[in-house]
Amino acid sequence: MTDIRSAVAGERTELADLLAGLSEDDWDRETLCSGWRVRELVAHITMPYRISPPRFVLGLIRSGGKFDRYADRQARLDASALSSVELVDCLRQNVNHPWKPPGGGYEGALSHDVIHGLDVTVALGIDRQVPAERLHVILDKLNPRQLKYFGVDLTGIQLQATDLDWTYGTGVPLTGKAQDLLLVLSDRTLPPDHLSGAAAGRFTAGVTR
Repeated sequence: MTDIRSAVAGERTELADLLAGLSEDDWDRETLCSGWRVRELVAHITMPYRISPPRFVLGLIRSGGKFDRYADRQARLDASALSSVELVDCLRQNVNHPWKPPGGGYEGALSHDVIHGLDVTVALGIDRQVPAERLHVILDKLNPRQLKYFGVDLTGIQLQATDLDWTYGTGVPLTGKAQDLLLVLSDRTLPPDHLSGAAAGRFTAGVTR
């Protein structure tokens, strides 16, 4: 438990440092999370630290019980109300926050932070490598329920990491760095040249699918 909590804190600390170095123009750039700029995405990451349980439940009810709808509305509201400095400070002050996604445990918290961090760095072309031990925690705990949540179709595809001893699924090889394959598992569309294999075009922007 201490190790996973340390990994979560480390990921949040490094992400806060990276975000603090972005320009204001960067904060207005699109991320891999469809429809969200860096501002909305960081507002979403920090939402659990700022929204009380009663306020969360009320917001969820007002959104018809649809979490994605509520999360989008709240992210847009908070991105307008909070400056980039305030959002970074909120993340930095909560590196040890005990938040966990429902049913996900601290592994889920780590996955949440890593994936959304990659949503920023990959979209902005920032060459940041997530530590291998953190990726192993996430990828080694992967289960079909998570794939169903994201809705990604990997029928007939085997993911093969080029930088870790890790594969997933069976079929035609789709290769790339482990962190890029994590984004594939999260149903993200990646920039060109991140993936290789016959199926790469299905998961790459600007490529005929």
